[in-house]
Amino acid sequence: MTSTRDTRTVMIVDSEPAQQRFLSALVSRGGWRSIIAGDTDTALAQLGTQEGMALDAVLVDQGVPGMAIPEFVTELRRWRPALPLIVITMRNGVEVAVSSMRAGASDFVQKPIAPDRLLGALDRVVSTSGPQGELRPLTEKLRAPLAFEEIIGSSPNFRSALAIAAKAARARVPVMINGKPGTGKEVFARAIHSASPRARAALVMVDCSAVSPGLIGSGLFGHERGAFPGAFDRQIGRLVQADGGSIIIDHVECIPPDTQAKLVEFLKNGEVQMIGGSIRQSVDVRIIATSTSPLDKLIEAGHFREDLYYALSSAQFTLPSLSERRGDVGPLARHLLARIGGLPGMGPIGVTDDALRLLAAYAWPGNVRQLQDVLFRAAVDSETDVLTSADFGAIEAALGGGSRASDGNIAINGEAIGVTLYLPDGNLRPLEEIEADVIRLAIGHYRGRMSEVARRLGIGRSTLYRKLSDLGIDTAA
Repeated sequence: MTSTRDTRTVMIVDSEPAQQRFLSALVSRGGWRSIIAGDTDTALAQLGTQEGMALDAVLVDQGVPGMAIPEFVTELRRWRPALPLIVITMRNGVEVAVSSMRAGASDFVQKPIAPDRLLGALDRVVSTSGPQGELRPLTEKLRAPLAFEEIIGSSPNFRSALAIAAKAARARVPVMINGKPGTGKEVFARAIHSASPRARAALVMVDCSAVSPGLIGSGLFGHERGAFPGAFDRQIGRLVQADGGSIIIDHVECIPPDTQAKLVEFLKNGEVQMIGGSIRQSVDVRIIATSTSPLDKLIEAGHFREDLYYALSSAQFTLPSLSERRGDVGPLARHLLARIGGLPGMGPIGVTDDALRLLAAYAWPGNVRQLQDVLFRAAVDSETDVLTSADFGAIEAALGGGSRASDGNIAINGEAIGVTLYLPDGNLRPLEEIEADVIRLAIGHYRGRMSEVARRLGIGRSTLYRKLSDLGIDTAA
């Protein structure tokens, strides 16, 4: 049960005073009020106080003194079953995260904490709108870079983007990647760096949406001590840190005009001058920029420099949303489950074809990131090592018009989708049965026009009729 008050309250369970202050300041930016507990026992004791009864969420650090985090989650769930709880783990703390999720945690984030991701996680776990359960996205999963050959997708628009990215990786030019949130821009950016001659050098990332606009310039170019109020120490910029390698500038559309001008100048002469400094330093770095907003519209509105756009767009492509390449959902889901199964605390995870058809029917507004999060949640929650459509109840509910056909397939608007390849136990069906289903589907799709059925299946009519006889298929059925 979430609060109806304007100000939401989160309990921060952490023993380090500096981290307590950091988290309190961070959540306050999102409109949250915080209370502090220094260990798990204190946190549980505070649940029964007046402040504790008014809590909207709990944020607990993996290293907090007291009971183990999964045990703490279980105990908190016993007293407050509906209270959202987010676990903060170390970068290598996936096993703790998995066991905490299985104990009932709502989500987890990994250190170092990205402010927008933590605030987004808090907002999601207390949200009362939209499908709940496994549709609540998780964050910071499966961060290992992929090679281009490991990126899954066969739709023409996706393959076109992949070809441009692979070609750009071998060049030295800046790259611009466009696409809606969750389409895989960071995956592509990291793959470009990994496939480039700079692969052994540094890869630095700057998320401009997670930084105050006034600090983006100092983050990129650095600043001297005393350059502006709050500049207590000299800071090396990310462009210098990436010297010899690549820098991913995420959400480039968020860069303010003055920093845009400095970036244009850098792209012309390759020199970095710190804010408040006088010395110029030559830097060799390849910029990979990403944007979720159409930059041409921002240029028309005067919010983005046209010369910067062209300087960053020597190679440019747009990643399609997952709803534009639904044929990739099945192979992509299997690929993601294979990676999820390799995480500490997990194991091999199968998925039935019935479940894949259900996933393919959904629109995926959060794109590949949402699919990954849904699969992760289902894998964590499942008591078996094979996911079925029953593990995706919120997806089926969200489809609305979807129903189950008499043969057990998912039907959208009355039409069954596809052919079942897997048995409920995750094993493949016999080839003869699959072939029979394909022929039946083709006969129904082409309304009994056997010449067309044979042509589309790539076989002769005589071969088709022989198969009908061998497989016992009645064309009048």
